[in-house]
Amino acid sequence: MKKVKYSLFGLIVTALIFLTGCYDFNAGQDADKLKVVTTTTMLTDLMKEIGGDHVQVTGLMSAGVDPHLYKASARDVIFMQSSDVVAYNGLHLEGKMGEIFQGLENQEKIVISLENGLDEEDILYSEDSSTSMDPHIWFDVELWQKAAVEVAKGLTLADPDNEVSYQENLELYLLELEELDQYVIDRVNEIPEKDRMLVTAHDAFSYFGEGYGVNVIGLQGLNTNAEAGTGDISQLADYIIENKIKAIFIESSVPTRTIESLQAATKAKGFEVEIGGELYSDSLGDSEANTETYIKTVKSNVDTIVDALK
Repeated sequence: MKKVKYSLFGLIVTALIFLTGCYDFNAGQDADKLKVVTTTTMLTDLMKEIGGDHVQVTGLMSAGVDPHLYKASARDVIFMQSSDVVAYNGLHLEGKMGEIFQGLENQEKIVISLENGLDEEDILYSEDSSTSMDPHIWFDVELWQKAAVEVAKGLTLADPDNEVSYQENLELYLLELEELDQYVIDRVNEIPEKDRMLVTAHDAFSYFGEGYGVNVIGLQGLNTNAEAGTGDISQLADYIIENKIKAIFIESSVPTRTIESLQAATKAKGFEVEIGGELYSDSLGDSEANTETYIKTVKSNVDTIVDALK
């Protein structure tokens, strides 16, 4: 059975190469560096931190792209096929790409899944489904430290000659993440406990809530494919009024209309709630906003939340 999967994946890649012509996917690549393809912007940044000068990283997703909805193009598949290492988040975040990753593993390519670096007790599940794993692990900095360890492990497997460098980069980055974790704790502590309620467009911040003692309510479910109905909006509007929540938040990867509808529904019931700002949920920000790295994005998010709720 495994042999059949391998053959089918090979035929698909061959067909895609034919359809995309004679484009040279190794053009501009440094032959002395490990060629790595990553999915999300968070993972691209993490790979660069751990890989340093020994890797050349190609990120499939750009800032603002929703990984829940992302579909790999023919060019993406060939990039992954021609790379030395492919890395993805897992936990069904890149749900439309699962068969591609399986095909690459069947070809014995080195594939890093951050999910494999977690313990079972680390993983959160959606309240409305016992089988729906929450993939948004990067919102708990301690879990992102585990992700960093998994990346270093995978790079060492692919490139053992540079193991010392990968481990040194890992140790330095873990120290930076420890400082970041403390920064988040200190800032959240500025919010009175009764006001630590975070209302967002979709259920992306549960790891943040679990890790830092914040009650998180997402209008939509874990996956942005879900749509919030008028009943959901009305019910959450009542909750906001009852708890006198000061602000609600839009997200960079999700259309603003649901949160705007929630704000309007709350106003119609006689209560004014502010939109506290934009949070980066399924993507990092960009250099223009000074949020192009994981650390900068996490700081931006917590500053936006705290400044609006404290």
